Amino acid sequence: MPQTTASGNGRDTVVVIGAGIVGVCTAWHLLRRGANVTLIDRDEPGLGCSYGNAGALSFGSVAPLAMPGVMRDALSMLLDPAAPLRIPLSYLPQAAPWLWRFVRASRPDTVRRISNVLSTLLAHSIEQHIEMLGEAGAPDIVRRTGQLYLYPDAQWLAKDAMSWALRREHGLRIEQLGRNEILALEPEVGPGYTVGMFTPDQGMSINPYRQVTAMASDFARRGGRIVRDRITAIEVADGGVRAVRGENAVYRCDHAVVCAGAWSGQLLADLGYALWLESQRGYHVMIPSSGVTVARPVIAADRKVFLTPMEDGLRVAGTVEFGGLTRSPSRQRAEYLVRDVARVFPRVQVPADWSFWMGHRPCFPDSLPVLGPSRHHGLWFNFGHGHLGLTMSAPCGDILARTICGEPPNIDLAPLSFSRFEHSH
Repeated sequence: MPQTTASGNGRDTVVVIGAGIVGVCTAWHLLRRGANVTLIDRDEPGLGCSYGNAGALSFGSVAPLAMPGVMRDALSMLLDPAAPLRIPLSYLPQAAPWLWRFVRASRPDTVRRISNVLSTLLAHSIEQHIEMLGEAGAPDIVRRTGQLYLYPDAQWLAKDAMSWALRREHGLRIEQLGRNEILALEPEVGPGYTVGMFTPDQGMSINPYRQVTAMASDFARRGGRIVRDRITAIEVADGGVRAVRGENAVYRCDHAVVCAGAWSGQLLADLGYALWLESQRGYHVMIPSSGVTVARPVIAADRKVFLTPMEDGLRVAGTVEFGGLTRSPSRQRAEYLVRDVARVFPRVQVPADWSFWMGHRPCFPDSLPVLGPSRHHGLWFNFGHGHLGLTMSAPCGDILARTICGEPPNIDLAPLSFSRFEHSH
């Protein structure tokens, strides 16, 4: 790849747009490879989607969201306000083209192909997080606790049979548990759950926000620049990137990397990129003193809710809500999470004045991110990681940094190209 230098010291100047976990990991890896890196976000690092995720590190999550039979469930979910997936009827016309592509991605041969790509991206993600946090002096944040998925009964488990088969095929260690074995791991689980699937090798972050800030601090300590500004445009000339324009300044660069999560599509629309990116709005409720002891992420699979013991309390996270980037959060969605936690852990003590958080997960219909080069020289993409942004941030940041610095990427980037959406309008 032709190298251009603008920094006077022979190092490429790179601007990374977006300081969530994906942007921070990308900036960190670029800096380690000798680039001159500026990380820009309208907020402090880690205050977007990265702040409030479920904290699960799930390298075994190789099953895409769109699985065969998704159409069968979709209609019932549309009509049930308490369903784990919610599409307000008023938003349906806007979401329909995305949903059509989502259903198309659920064909069995497509699911297998997507699963292979996810497996390659996720394979060594926990090791990479542990290594990075070790170097940043915060090795305590990530733990290999295993994850416990709960089902009311064998019939519920059967609905997820293909997901578990895919995980097994890609090498995830899985133990099926009965009621007594569930209680041996997590004594607080209520009587509504009789079947468990335990993945002993997976893990968690005890504080995703602290994880982002630890990596951002390490990036700054090693000489990276962090700037607060809202990026409004990417300036191109002669088919290549020249600068990134913010509200406060213009940042000249050889390379610009878009890691702006759910806002990436808006930023790129002016350059002619039409990407099928939706926000799947996720919620969490934090319970500082829950009164129950939980050792690992516990997933109520029938409700798609994650209950994760973090250093500042029990986090109940989940639900998928369509509604775009501007609609107000819905307290009712959070109330369902409070109801769910009481079903999983009947002895839980939820404070009367509980509050909730909502964040925007950037999702493509095929459950894969966009990662790699663009149509414009020096413009790179790393966004759309959906429900796996935390897990994928370390490997995707590493892969993209290698590519930008002219090293061969260790995976095939073609299935992750933005161009997969170009032919599907």
